[in-house]
Amino acid sequence: MIQLKNYAEGQWVSGSSAGETLHNAITGAPIYTASSAGLDFGAMMQYARKVGGPALRKLTFHERGRMLKALAMYLLERKEKFYQISALTGATRADSWVDIEGGIGNLFSYASLRRQFPDERYYVDGDTAKLSKNNTFIGQHIMVPREGVAVHINAFNFPVWGMLEKIAVNLLAGVPAIVKPATLTSYLTEAVFEEIILSGILPAGSLQLICGSARGILDSIETQDVVTFTGSASTGRMLKSHPRILSEAVPFNMEADSLNCCILGVDVYPGMAEYDIFIKEVVREITTKAGQKCTAIRRIMVPADRVEDVQIALGKRLMGTIIGDPSVKEVRMGPLAGLSQRNEVREKVQQLAKSQSIVIGDMEHFEVLGADKEKGAFLPPLIFLNNAPFTNTDCHNIEAFGPVSTIIPYNNIDEAIELARMGMGSLVASVVTANDDIAKELVLGIASMHGRILILNAECAKESTGHGSPLPLLVHGGPGRAGGGEEMGGKRGVMHYLQRTAIQGSPTTLTRITNVYQQGAKQRETEVHPFRKYFEELEIGDTVVTAKHTVTETDITNFANVSGDNFYAHMDATSLEGTIFERRVAHGYFVLAKAAGLFVDAKKGPVLLNYGIDECRFTKPVYPGMTIGVRLTVKEKAAQEKRTPEDIAKGIVKWLVDVYDETGETVAIATILTMVKMRNQD
Repeated sequence: MIQLKNYAEGQWVSGSSAGETLHNAITGAPIYTASSAGLDFGAMMQYARKVGGPALRKLTFHERGRMLKALAMYLLERKEKFYQISALTGATRADSWVDIEGGIGNLFSYASLRRQFPDERYYVDGDTAKLSKNNTFIGQHIMVPREGVAVHINAFNFPVWGMLEKIAVNLLAGVPAIVKPATLTSYLTEAVFEEIILSGILPAGSLQLICGSARGILDSIETQDVVTFTGSASTGRMLKSHPRILSEAVPFNMEADSLNCCILGVDVYPGMAEYDIFIKEVVREITTKAGQKCTAIRRIMVPADRVEDVQIALGKRLMGTIIGDPSVKEVRMGPLAGLSQRNEVREKVQQLAKSQSIVIGDMEHFEVLGADKEKGAFLPPLIFLNNAPFTNTDCHNIEAFGPVSTIIPYNNIDEAIELARMGMGSLVASVVTANDDIAKELVLGIASMHGRILILNAECAKESTGHGSPLPLLVHGGPGRAGGGEEMGGKRGVMHYLQRTAIQGSPTTLTRITNVYQQGAKQRETEVHPFRKYFEELEIGDTVVTAKHTVTETDITNFANVSGDNFYAHMDATSLEGTIFERRVAHGYFVLAKAAGLFVDAKKGPVLLNYGIDECRFTKPVYPGMTIGVRLTVKEKAAQEKRTPEDIAKGIVKWLVDVYDETGETVAIATILTMVKMRNQD
């Protein structure tokens, strides 16, 4: 047997050979031992805080994102090695794809997310708060990386995805992590982790690994740390109540297994495309990973008059599912992850059988292809029928974490909503309907008890990622029984590892701190027009004050002719009664266009192109005879990476365009973006 290694304080450490024995899920043969004997969890956490944290915090969001992209590409090149090891867990090639390439896909997704953050080590959050009459005192929120370590306690069912989907987020945020995979399948996590270390892409101290028991690790938790847990609700509650979690006010993100449901709409009947979609989706969620998914469908909710049709359709499909060794071509469902897991599922099935009946499958009598069903952790798909779901409530409380689900009839939409909510908090529900009004009623009825809702119909089913697939840019988690936490979710996930702090002061001071120009801050007028400066030469606060222009009725008429905008307020002075306008008013877009004519330096220079407008407001009517001028100020800068060696080195510059009238009052304000060439083209 191979002894798994831990990775602690920058070194590979072998545990005791007398550790826990891990088995091949197909044959039952012992293959690895896992032990954490000799590890000093407190020292590991200090190493992460003192070595990994500072190294990551020196990098900007963009640099960390590029680091994730490089790591994803590196792992993708070595994926076949991971597939070979994944087969030992009982996973089919399709199951492994979700785990391995799905996990690597999370790295790619969060690498791309860097563009939603500044090229800084911190993030400026939300709008500025004006706290004084004359705008000399303002407030702003900033977010900085927590100066602790993320401790990830993961489940056995996704040994790759479970690790990568979490570390993608904390690494982008600038926080190191200690990964504790479930011991049962930790050998696959170790294989991927080893390649991460061999890549040399991450700074020292960014990641550490515990393959054996981590009992006692929470004793070393401190205020700046973050703990995430994926697994059973009972274990999660125990960890969440740890004295150090409570006394140090440590964020604890829990994602627990839940009794997810799939609802067949009252409008859907056999023969409809949506009916076939429903059957296919339920079967897929029962058989994928042998039902070992925290998002798997545990409750199948069907209009009462269609229960028999659904039961027959599911039976035909599930009875055709070939179970066995995933290396055999014909096999579509492998074993559970281990004999201990199979025994636990059998126990839960027996508990459920006390209040409802199995109508599809037989726990004792089933065929296995290419393997011994007693030595391997095999179990067939099992479907219960509960004809009294409001009375016999075990199906809403007991989860068999395998290929097990229950058909539940309902009589109307209100009953469907009530039954879905009886799960007391779920990660996901799916609704299959061709009627958008029914979809709306169900979604609004069950949303407060679910972290994600998938609405399926013929229009979206082909491209849908499915009921059981959490996505990097959407939150994964749920209320109540599901743990009350959120993972991933794009920027939302990154915020989990950042500290939000309110800062107050003068606009000039906050401009210097945030590197984002705050209105009212001091401006710097230079002899050189900002459009003549290269990206590196521009500084936040650089300003040009333009010449002025007096607006005429001819301007308004000419702009209407060019644009085709003949809205009455611009062109018909007789139609203004009852409006806010006193007379013909200049087009807002004329004001903005004229502002560009005033501030643009026309000669060829470092400015390559106009990249767009982020914000634009017209704050005061501009009438003929009024005179306007512009203050154009460098608001924010973000360097862009070269896509190819031949690409032009450049960055995006945000400019504050403040258009004001002869009284000095702002009539229009906008943020425009330009692409500006760098002087240094290396």
